[in-house]
Amino acid sequence: MNKISHRKGLFALSPLIVFVVLYLVTSIVAGDFYKVPITVAFMISSIYAIAVTRGFTLKHRIESFSRGAGTHNMMLMLWIFVLAGAFANSAKVMGSIDATVSLTLSFLPGSMLLPGLFIAACFISLSIGTSVGTIVALTPIAAGLAHSTGTSVPLMVAVVVGGSFFGDNLSFISDTTVIATTTQGCRMADKFRVNSFIVLPAAVLILLVYVYLGQHIEAPTAIPQTDIPRVLPYLIVLLCAIFGMNVMAVLTLGITMTGIIGMTNGSYNLYGWFNAMGDGIVNMGELIIITMLAGGLLEVVRENKGLDYLIQLQTARIKGKRAAYLSIGCLVALVDLCTANNTVAIITVGPIAKQLGERYALDNRKCASILDTFSCAVQGLIPYGAQVLMAAGLAALNPVEIIPWLFYPVAIGLAALLSIILRYPKRYS
Repeated sequence: MNKISHRKGLFALSPLIVFVVLYLVTSIVAGDFYKVPITVAFMISSIYAIAVTRGFTLKHRIESFSRGAGTHNMMLMLWIFVLAGAFANSAKVMGSIDATVSLTLSFLPGSMLLPGLFIAACFISLSIGTSVGTIVALTPIAAGLAHSTGTSVPLMVAVVVGGSFFGDNLSFISDTTVIATTTQGCRMADKFRVNSFIVLPAAVLILLVYVYLGQHIEAPTAIPQTDIPRVLPYLIVLLCAIFGMNVMAVLTLGITMTGIIGMTNGSYNLYGWFNAMGDGIVNMGELIIITMLAGGLLEVVRENKGLDYLIQLQTARIKGKRAAYLSIGCLVALVDLCTANNTVAIITVGPIAKQLGERYALDNRKCASILDTFSCAVQGLIPYGAQVLMAAGLAALNPVEIIPWLFYPVAIGLAALLSIILRYPKRYS
């Protein structure tokens, strides 16, 4: 790779800087994250990115942006958003959320809602290997519980988002695990063992934090009687997800169940069901626009060699094993910030991590764990990542409202950093 000058590298990354200044900095100065709509911040940053790109015709620049907005992974994500919106709203209109909340409150005391939700999110994500599927299944229930108990909605939703990354990071069928182990040439079982040493203490710590925070939550004294048929759509979605069914198939089945049950019990007729689905899809409109704008913007940054510049910076001054591990972690974190996709970040950095591992005699099992854990930590904290956007859309929140409550991604990021600094676990360091 030809050396990229600092001037050219910073220029390539400037669209991201414009976005940060427009959205985060301006919102912080104003003291209101609703002051600047995130869609407007991405639109202006995207226009800037296309306008300042040099060496290509305007047509080519627009095509590059469009290619990034319409990649295979991006379109798959948008389909999930559409189906999730249709399912969430049709289930809400027929009373599934209220019924599921009543059932949950009947089994769990208020003080155990936070740890109970966290354990459920961890278990489901570990079973299905996807954070998005877990968030789709649990976020409406978390938001409903928050409203019923007077708890902070962003906190409840953040519990689900955090727990969803437990399985994204550790599951044998997670994309991140498959790619991390493949690029580093190690067995999944070995990577799971090393990864568990790093993140399980963090998971236990966060569980204890939720036990403490949940002590003051009181369940309503008058809990409505649960209408079991209205709970069935969510139960079926959860069970199918746990057994590994494709998330799109799960959501389609859930939508079908809401129609059958809703029309049977008189919640709505055929046209009412269609309207409920349509309203849910429309409610996902902003989320879909943000996702496409972010994908296009990040593709322009990549084409201008912004990612290559980051890789160059991180691999320029490595001395010793500890520095090599740190470079791998920082690099995958930075690429994830620039792509908003932890799977893509690992695909990009994996071959570089493999070269560094061979050059500095690093343990490939720990390299795979570092790649996976750092990417999940960052993915769980960016307001324009698919997981946070999905949770915010389903709970009708601003994505930034969730960020301060995302304890688990912060915890696993710190755990991975400490594992490098303290050379833990020693057997693999």
